[in-house]
Order: sequence, then structure tokens, then C-alpha cells
Amino acid sequence: MSHCIDLTDQRFGRLKVEKRAKIVARNGNVCWQCLCDCGNRVVVEGYALRKGITRSCGCLRREVSRKNARHNESFINAQGGALVNKNGIGYSSLIKSKRNRTGVIGVSFDKKSGTYIARLMYHGRYVLNQATRSFDEAVELRHKAEQEYFNAKKVSD
Repeated sequence: MSHCIDLTDQRFGRLKVEKRAKIVARNGNVCWQCLCDCGNRVVVEGYALRKGITRSCGCLRREVSRKNARHNESFINAQGGALVNKNGIGYSSLIKSKRNRTGVIGVSFDKKSGTYIARLMYHGRYVLNQATRSFDEAVELRHKAEQEYFNAKKVSD
């Protein structure tokens, strides 16, 4: 057995070392079983404890992320739906993606069924999601939906 620093009963951040773990890290470092302040048990490499790399079971990272998210306005506004502009229109309904093969935003071809799909998302829900055998009909459906939802929104602004 190699030399190792006994970390039993020492505290590292939120972790209190209980005992030496039965496993050894891939690199040969000794591992320790620790009890986190939140109640979780975790096995951590001794080096990570001593150098401050690991200070909790993961609860500290989740806590910090949650706190940061509460104060990030863009993050808060994006919760619960697709990314939308100030009018509630999804960016996916306004911008032609690189994957678009038809050349028309909101119109795609489904190889499996052999149909064209016309789609439009407004305020996080599909207001148009219709399949047709004709490309021209799908484009027409999409343009009608744009007129109805986009122009109606512009008039009320």
C-alpha cells in the first residue's frame, strides 16, 4: 500500500471525510467516502479534496446555478417556451434554417409520408401544422397563416 495522507474527520467545503473508500482512482490516487452537509454520501479523490476542486456532492453547483438563473433576465424570459421575439412570434417561424430544403420558411418535406408540412408557431403553440401532397398548397397555407397571425399582431401594436 502506498503512502497517503489520512483525511478522516477533516472538512473540505461542505464535505466531511468519513473513511477511506475501498476504490482507488484510475490514476492511483486514494479515494475517500465523504458526507455532504446536504446528507448525500459521495466518494472523492483525496487530491480533489485537498486542492479544493471538489467541495460538495454537487449540491453547491446546483445552488449557485439556481441563484444565478434567478438573476439572469434573459434566462427567466426564455423559460417555458420557444425563443420568441417581442411580438410572441417564434424565431424558428421567422428565420430560414440551414437545414431548410424547400426554400420556404415553415414548409418542410416529410420523406416517409411523401407530404409537405406547413407549420407556424405563435406564442409557443402551433397555429398551423398541416400536411399536403402539394408544395404550392403548403406554401399557400403558410402564407395565409402568416397574414392572419403576423399582420394581425402588427395592427394591434
